[in-house]
Amino acid sequence: MATEIERKFLVKSTDFKQEAFQKNYIKQGFLNSDKKRVVRVRLKDNTGFLTIKGASSANGTTRFEWEKEIDKKEAESLFDLCEKGSIEKYRYLVKIDNHIFEVDEFLGDNDGLLIAEVELENENESFTKPEWLGKEVTGDAKYYNSNLSKLPYKKW
Repeated sequence: MATEIERKFLVKSTDFKQEAFQKNYIKQGFLNSDKKRVVRVRLKDNTGFLTIKGASSANGTTRFEWEKEIDKKEAESLFDLCEKGSIEKYRYLVKIDNHIFEVDEFLGDNDGLLIAEVELENENESFTKPEWLGKEVTGDAKYYNSNLSKLPYKKW
């Protein structure tokens, strides 16, 4: 169990791809997408995960998160129980100074959307913003993956 502190940004260009040290394919669905608690099943390449997230703080930077690795077949079975709508994306990891940015390039109905997240030790921690980082959308619920699964980017 841990508290997750992160900030979320739109991405202005694909320049991050040349800086990435890792790329993974991710598919995820939601067993529960209530704003007070989200229960997510994820396949990251060939590894399954079950994740529970609590409600976000007022400014959207902090929330409880619990994650457990599960068998790929278990994850695939859980997708059958998920709410309608899923997320598919490529995640790129980019190291900028002492921070790792997770940049998601969404596929399917969210194609064209690029979002970067950076995890922090505390809400006031400073970090270097790369040139490709755009407008901050921390706390904007329409950019939460659970909401993108219901109201995709292409329908905005």
